[in-house]
Amino acid sequence: MQNIPVVNLGVIAVSRDCFPIELSRKRRKNVIAACKENKMPVVEIETIIENERDVLKALNEIRKNGVNALVIYLGNFGPEGPTTMLTEKFDGPVMFAAAAEDTGKDLINGRGDAYCGMLNASYNIGLRRLNPYIPEYPIGDAKDIATMIADFIPIARTVIGVRNLKIMSFGPRPFDFLACNAPIQPLYDLGVEIMENSELDLLDIVQAEKGNPEIKRIVAEMGKELGKGNTYPDLLEKLAQYEFALEKFMHANLGTSTYAAFANKCWPAFEKYFGHVPCYLNSRLASKGIPVACETDIYGALSEYMVVCATELPPTILDINNTVPKDMYKENKKEIGTYDLTDLWMGFHCGNTSSSCMIKPVMQYQLIMHRLQETGKKPNVTRGTLEGQIKAGQIAIFRAQSTADAKICAYVANGEVLKVNPKSFGSIGVFAINEMGRFYRHVLIEKHFPHHTAVAFKHAGKTLFAASKMLGIKEVSFNQPKGMMYPTENPFA
Repeated sequence: MQNIPVVNLGVIAVSRDCFPIELSRKRRKNVIAACKENKMPVVEIETIIENERDVLKALNEIRKNGVNALVIYLGNFGPEGPTTMLTEKFDGPVMFAAAAEDTGKDLINGRGDAYCGMLNASYNIGLRRLNPYIPEYPIGDAKDIATMIADFIPIARTVIGVRNLKIMSFGPRPFDFLACNAPIQPLYDLGVEIMENSELDLLDIVQAEKGNPEIKRIVAEMGKELGKGNTYPDLLEKLAQYEFALEKFMHANLGTSTYAAFANKCWPAFEKYFGHVPCYLNSRLASKGIPVACETDIYGALSEYMVVCATELPPTILDINNTVPKDMYKENKKEIGTYDLTDLWMGFHCGNTSSSCMIKPVMQYQLIMHRLQETGKKPNVTRGTLEGQIKAGQIAIFRAQSTADAKICAYVANGEVLKVNPKSFGSIGVFAINEMGRFYRHVLIEKHFPHHTAVAFKHAGKTLFAASKMLGIKEVSFNQPKGMMYPTENPFA
């Protein structure tokens, strides 16, 4: 997967000077061994933090090893001042964890009191206004800590990615479809750069690549990918030219950023001047780790990028689109199982989902655009979508969004795509999320989220929730279970 960070994780131990330093050293080595047993590449930082001088020594060792994410491990009580100073000086995401006691047979010289030390560390984290990742229960033996580190790696990857991201957008949203417009101030607060361009800029860069020899290579790739679904072979050269131009523009304009995502306008003028819709190209770039959010949805692009960092899988962006009819629900009860009708909905978009995520994808024309632009005519400029039923399996939906008053918020929920034929067009599937009806009403509607949601093709809720919190998104909503009421929920309903 391109366009996402590689996490080079360091593990460093701390030790209170009135506790045996060997206790922290031995426990750190046990954690490293447990990580290697789980085939997790980690860097063992030899310096142990006892005082402020050790912080300088450790930072030098961390830099030499190219570490970009750090686990601070309380092998014993630990000195909270130097410990949190290291967190403050290190330029990357940090996780805190602490050692459980090893055995009831050695609770005098072998007792580390890290359970207590974690409390003092947390107090100093507050004093310095830091925001490290702290697991739900951050105390454990070596194997427990290794499991926590495995959870932290995708969180760290997401945080590093967002802090080094540039969103490149082309064109404003149409006046009659303002749904995804939002203030850009929170992007800067997250560390994200935004580069806004016009549709004329996009047309210019695409036209400039006409005749480029790379286009033939991409055409061959597309033909191989589509196979029997290559219904418009005459269109592939136009599509390949657009794809090549967009990627070339990305690499030429990263500037001080390292990673990129796009938010591009795709209608109504697009089709007339480009001669196709961009949906299939969006799906191909997403499969490389370069999300392209439809309809100039900049927060959709951010959300998709966080999904790809969290999962290392192609993301997609879909409309939370339509209900499942009652007769379809009854006909498919065996596949639906215990889900209520209001737990179900259809996720749809014109054709931007990667081919690897769909059953027998086929290149088609965009029906909605065809209605608007080519009524009664044979499809021409509205061709270029990738249609198919989305594969059954685990998913998570996620969106980070600015409110109208420029405050960042988010939601996340785990669910699944069901093995139910949606009997409709586009890239589409029947989705199931527990208590979706209440979530839809008291989060999506109540908090003014737009219709687009980023989709991860695995249960990524834990990672996305934690990464959002680390990035400073204070309000992250989720689908609350039965018996846990939303603040705005009517208790008599």
